Amino acid sequence: MGTVIEVQRLHKEYGSLVAVDDVSFQVMAGEIFGLLGPNGAGKTTTVECLQGLRHADGGQMRVLGLDPWKERSSLRRRIGSQLQESALPDRLKVWEALDLFATTSLSRSAREQLLEQWGLADKRNTSFSSLSGGQRQRLFVALALVNQPEVVFLDEVTTGLDPAARRTTWDLIEQIRERGTTVVLVSHFMDEVERLCQRVAVVNHGRIVALDTPARLVEQRAQQRRVLFHWEGEPLSWLESLPHVRAVQQQGNQVEVQGDGAVFQHVAAALLQRGIEPDDLRVERPTLEEVFLQMVGKSDEE
Repeated sequence: MGTVIEVQRLHKEYGSLVAVDDVSFQVMAGEIFGLLGPNGAGKTTTVECLQGLRHADGGQMRVLGLDPWKERSSLRRRIGSQLQESALPDRLKVWEALDLFATTSLSRSAREQLLEQWGLADKRNTSFSSLSGGQRQRLFVALALVNQPEVVFLDEVTTGLDPAARRTTWDLIEQIRERGTTVVLVSHFMDEVERLCQRVAVVNHGRIVALDTPARLVEQRAQQRRVLFHWEGEPLSWLESLPHVRAVQQQGNQVEVQGDGAVFQHVAAALLQRGIEPDDLRVERPTLEEVFLQMVGKSDEE
């Protein structure tokens, strides 16, 4: 699996504001790579530089072996883009937009298939101004795919979609990858990143603060665990003496043991030795969202 995107020390400023501060990463062919971060973190600026839409102030980038700025005309024939802020003429119909964006490489039947896949077949004669926010979002994704791109950039692709439409969109994004297209997904939705991305870069204040698989981000940074179960017998304060246990709390018949590392194994073994076998013994680890908030804290709105 080769590298399709290489970024080394990308730097971009807007006056006194440093939007992207020496960012470096690689994207491998055929993966869904996520850029995750709060509003104003520099995610959109990064992908706009990668597409040749903005000129970087420093660093080096190659997308499909091309310089995004110097060779942007050649690059745009090979990539697809759904931007965070997009618009079309109000009177332009859905099918007209697809025809306008399509190249000769996409047949009429393939265009109709795109409309069907993205839930727009019954809106093909509807003007852009009459589409709902979710329908406009789906149209922009369809337009990003008309030239059968090798790499597609999706920026906040499910914003404005209802829960059912979001999950349908996730299925379609996975299908895009299965057809061999590399996907760069900009998002601030944790469930979306966990479901779709093979790797994710967490961006904050223009810098990458973590880069790994979603599972390893949680594993490496989420040290605290909670062991939960119900018990109606005597207090279990003796659990505090076990390795990896930090605290034990009992409220009514609910017991919560806070700890780290192998705390679950130690608690389970100690309970079993004393003949205590709760049928709801379980361990809860911090979620990706909790880990994300640990890494970035609160961020100003864009």
